[in-house]
Amino acid sequence: MEIARLVARRSTCLRRQVGAVLVKDKNILATGYNGTPSGITHCSEVGCLRQKLNVPSGERHELCRGLHAEQNAIIQAAKHGVNIAGATLYCTNSPCIICSKMIINSGVQRIVYLEGYPDDLSLEMLQESAIVVCSFENDLSPTAEDAP
Repeated sequence: MEIARLVARRSTCLRRQVGAVLVKDKNILATGYNGTPSGITHCSEVGCLRQKLNVPSGERHELCRGLHAEQNAIIQAAKHGVNIAGATLYCTNSPCIICSKMIINSGVQRIVYLEGYPDDLSLEMLQESAIVVCSFENDLSPTAEDAP
């Protein structure tokens, strides 16, 4: 989780810094942090649309210039041809519904998060999937095959 926290420090988001690490067989497969796509002006320069519109956390994800940390980790793995099926995702926040759908379809088998996120539908869909979801606080000992 410390690596996810470190990765989160690279975030360009003005509202929340999030980091994600995909791990499998004691190897880090990919990392991601939330922020604008490559080559796009950062929110620190143009401002935060969600902040301007007073959009509450967990709502209207389409009103954001950035990608979430989980999305960026999955994209980085795909970009580099890394198979993440069976991996564990360590993330500083539990995933939103958009990220949860991507995680479910990517084959990730376990999610360990540091802090919650206000998205009931996300939790409902993850619960329905075969993915094990637990808070870091309640899972201080990662499985032997996952720990990098």
